[in-house]
Amino acid sequence: MTKGLPLFAALMLAGATAHAAEETYTIDPRHTFPSFEAAHMGISIWRGKFKKTSGSVTLDREARTGSLDIVIDAGSIDFGLDKMNEHAIAEDFFDVEKYPRALYKGDIRFTADTPSSVDGKLTLHGVTKPVPLTINSFKCIMHPMLKKEVCGADASGQFHRADFGITKYAEGELGEVKLAIQVEGIKN
Repeated sequence: MTKGLPLFAALMLAGATAHAAEETYTIDPRHTFPSFEAAHMGISIWRGKFKKTSGSVTLDREARTGSLDIVIDAGSIDFGLDKMNEHAIAEDFFDVEKYPRALYKGDIRFTADTPSSVDGKLTLHGVTKPVPLTINSFKCIMHPMLKKEVCGADASGQFHRADFGITKYAEGELGEVKLAIQVEGIKN
């Protein structure tokens, strides 16, 4: 039995080392704003953002894996025009009384040592569908004031809102939505 102890100890140490590489970051709601653009009646492009988000990101840089879990307050939509915000949260569109949150969960993929994409699913308006994201930039620094590592990324993706049951004025390209997500996370 004592001959097996060194092997058991080595396996335990290897498991602890592999687990130690996983790092968790809490989404900073003051620096994370999913934004979007969509056609407005086919005559212009409207841009808006969601002002309230929360969630976490887990990264294992050694294994080149990670995960993302984001919660978006659908009622925090902001087009910069109160009438448009009221229209967007109403029953015809986001119906925030019935669906107060949008969720995004996914697995982070790496190219070499850098996160480059997310294979994820968006839950919006009670419907869950795949919406992949491209990570256009990713960087981590030691935050000078927080004295903790902070990572930031810019990601983008696209979906058709009719796929999520938001069908009013969503024929053809009018329903196309482009996402641009700025996100920062603070290491726990």
